[in-house]
Amino acid sequence: MSRLLEPPEGQQVFRLDFRPKPADIDDNGHVNNVVYLSWAQDLAIAHWDAMQAAEDKAQWAWICLRHEVDYRRSLMPSEIALGRTWVADKADGPRFDRYVRIDGPDGAMCAQVITTWCLIERDGRRPRRVPQALVARFMAPASLPGG
Repeated sequence: MSRLLEPPEGQQVFRLDFRPKPADIDDNGHVNNVVYLSWAQDLAIAHWDAMQAAEDKAQWAWICLRHEVDYRRSLMPSEIALGRTWVADKADGPRFDRYVRIDGPDGAMCAQVITTWCLIERDGRRPRRVPQALVARFMAPASLPGG
């Protein structure tokens, strides 16, 4: 990725703040790069939990197929990060892309992630085409926690 990720205008965006824990700080004195990936997963799970019906969560699960991460700015131990996530406007069969941007308190991008997730049935653990109803819930403007 070379460009900064920004959600399209009107896109539903889910937000969470992250406060680094002592274990998140590496030998260089800032948040370790691996932590950003963990936060990206935390954002995806929280967004799914906030937007999907209980019956969908009982029927479906997600596995991650790919992460693409850019790092730009170090986040220091005392800084609070703002994480934002949004999804692609359509799925590709069982695959669904998610975008994450984690910014420092100054608004500068610390890390951004594009992940490709695969929808699976909980019972059979087999990939399934992402139903448009799931996509639609992520696309519709909504009052989201933290947003």
